[in-house]
Parts: sequence; structure tokens; C-alpha cells
Amino acid sequence: MRARGHERHNLGGVGWLRASVLGANDGIVSTSSLILGVAAAHSSHASILLSGTAALVAGAMSMATGEYVSVHSQADTEAAALAEERSELENDFAGERRELTEIYVHRGLDATLAKQVAEQLMAHDALGSHARDELGLSAASRARPLQAALASAGSFSIGAALPLLVVAIAPPAQVMLYVVAASMLCLLLLGGWSAKVGGADIRTGALRVGFWSALAMAATTLVGAVAGRIE
Repeated sequence: MRARGHERHNLGGVGWLRASVLGANDGIVSTSSLILGVAAAHSSHASILLSGTAALVAGAMSMATGEYVSVHSQADTEAAALAEERSELENDFAGERRELTEIYVHRGLDATLAKQVAEQLMAHDALGSHARDELGLSAASRARPLQAALASAGSFSIGAALPLLVVAIAPPAQVMLYVVAASMLCLLLLGGWSAKVGGADIRTGALRVGFWSALAMAATTLVGAVAGRIE
């Protein structure tokens, strides 16, 4: 018999996991794709390094800016909803208690128990109860723009540094081969690891990331090769 106790689930870290995986994946794919495109156009080793460095810096700043603006908009929306709920509690406390009672009834409690739960929770923390059960907001899910921006920029930079490091140490004549091998290996591991942490199938997660990443690299390499022939 399994020991009873508090069960642990994988859903609590889904938010940070998504942001971290997305940032690192973008860093690897975008930077390695750019490097492959520039290399396919027969550019010099110095030009490839410069392009990769520019991709790392520009991508990290873009990720940070986009995440900050997006999450800040979410934070503003949450703040406005809480302000509206606070005003409704001040003007019609009894009505808000009935509303919370109805929410619990819809979730399966009988009317008497739902009323008791609503009364006790609102006596303890009226705004918090409505934020959680009516608006779906909690301290754990609250939007944090600066934290999200730093996390996205950091994870992107770590991912982008991988192909750039490979370019720096690989033989110039075999840069493309080394970048593809190192990037695909890391992307497969990243996809498998994120799937494992999220409780999904590891092979499916790895292959999904690997397939779309390989497609992106192939497309950029093709564009670079065509551009190199035109020149």
C-alpha cells in the first residue's frame, strides 16, 4: 500500500520550465541557424564568429524586452482585476459572498456547505479568496515582469553560447558539421529533459524539438548557400 501523504505533481514548475526551455531552445536554434547560414555563404571564420556574437546579444535583448512587455501587460491586467474585485467587496460584501458560494456549488459542494466555506474563507481573507477562486490568481502564478525578462534573456544566452563556443574551437573547415552535431545533441537532450520533468514521453519530446530545429537549420543553410552563389 502506498504511504499516504501530500502528493507531489509536476504542474507547479510548468511556467518556469516553459520559459527556460523556450529561451534555451531559441538561443540554440536561432544562433546555430544563423551561423550555418553565414558559413554556407562561404564567409570567413571571423565573420561567422561576429555574426554569432551579434545573434546572441540581439536575441537576448529581444527575448528580455518581449517577455517584459508581455508579462507586464499581464501584471497590469491582474492588478486591474484585483482593484475591481476590491471595490466590489467594499460596496457589496454580501453579494460577493453569494457569488463565491455559487462558485463552490458549481464545483460540487452542496449549498449549505458551500455557504459555510465561503463565509469562513471570506472572514479570513475575502480578497484572496475571490482572487484565487473567481479570478484564478494566486501568489505562485502572479506575473513578475523583471524576473521573467531576466530568466528569458539568461536562458537564451546560455543556449546561444553553445554554437558560438563550437565555432570558436572547431576547425574552420568543419565548422558546419560541428555546429550541427553539437546543437542537435543538446536540443535532443533539452527536449527529452523537459518532457521528463513535465511528466510527458521523453522520446516524443526529444524528437519534436529535434525535428523542428533541424528544419530551421536546414532552411537557413539553404538560404545562405543560395546567397553565397549569387554573390
